[in-house]
Amino acid sequence: MSSIKFDINGIINKTVTAIEEGKNEIFEISEKARDEKKTIESQYESVRQELKNVIAEVDRLEIKEKASRKRLLEVSKNIKKYSESDIKLAYDMAKDLQIELSVKRMEEETLFKKRKELEIRIRNNKDVIERAINLTSKIGIALDFLTNVNYEKLNDMEQKSNLAVKIIQAQEKERQRVSREIHDGPAQVMANVVIKADYCHKLLDVDREKAKEELGSLKSVVRNSLRDIRKIIYDLLPMSLNDLGLVPTIQRLLSDVESNYGVKTTFYDDNLDSVYLSKIKQLTIFRIVQETANNMVKYSEAKNFVVNIVANNGEILMSIFDDGIGFDIDKLGDNKDINSGFGIYSIIERVELLKGNIDIVSGECKGTKINIVMPVDEEGENYE
Repeated sequence: MSSIKFDINGIINKTVTAIEEGKNEIFEISEKARDEKKTIESQYESVRQELKNVIAEVDRLEIKEKASRKRLLEVSKNIKKYSESDIKLAYDMAKDLQIELSVKRMEEETLFKKRKELEIRIRNNKDVIERAINLTSKIGIALDFLTNVNYEKLNDMEQKSNLAVKIIQAQEKERQRVSREIHDGPAQVMANVVIKADYCHKLLDVDREKAKEELGSLKSVVRNSLRDIRKIIYDLLPMSLNDLGLVPTIQRLLSDVESNYGVKTTFYDDNLDSVYLSKIKQLTIFRIVQETANNMVKYSEAKNFVVNIVANNGEILMSIFDDGIGFDIDKLGDNKDINSGFGIYSIIERVELLKGNIDIVSGECKGTKINIVMPVDEEGENYE
């Protein structure tokens, strides 16, 4: 009896290749859907404007047609007073206006139907794009799992499956967010810049003053796009960590939270400048504050948010508090929603990776307090 030996790595590699090909095809479908959506939206705007003009024309003709009927009625009642040519003229005018009004009303009805069809196509197209994005995200999770899993330690991974899936999904969502921001922001602007630059080039030989005006407008568009790109880069990795340091970067984050969401923020720091913190530890501390602030804004309904970071006896002590609605820690992650409690899990994971300890105190309608202790890095220690 012969035995069959399975090449698990070969099977996985083939599966990964097939999935990646599928992912690329979905991306192409998504891009075609986006292009089609632009075309349909352009058609919709054209039809909408045409319909607006036709409606105005119908209103104008209705007034004229009503006046012509009134005139015909007056002529008919006073037939002895008007000549035969006057009567014929009134009759012909009323008839012509009725026909013209009838034609315009049919045109109006046709445009209404066309606008409705385009609205449906836009909604369907938007649905295709959203489904493609969601499918790409799910495929990304599968790819990350297949390419990163250590099959010799499946038992250990099983114990952390919930956390692993949440982390992978969050990574995919972040990639998806960045991709969408770049596609809908700077990428669209740059496409318009190319078109506008070509237009300016043609204007130079025709109307130099108009070309200067368009170039000024183009300069403003590029400047705004550059600002959007810098914001995306900052969200990925705040350059102010390198330029200004940890404390000013956190201060800027909290200032943005306060101005954007109306939550009063307070930040205390003590002795941080006197200790050595590696880049990865600084980034981790910033991400913990950022993730906590995001959770607070999304879920807690808090009015106050306090961050306290102290360096003492070779340790970093962090205390983060909000006076929001809180949550039941015992039920964290019980929800079938895969995103349930991910923000907290993410913070726990970050702290544990840097050999720290975390304690979370919360309760419904009692706010949330997070206490973190992690070691200060030794000079020259590098986690990167």
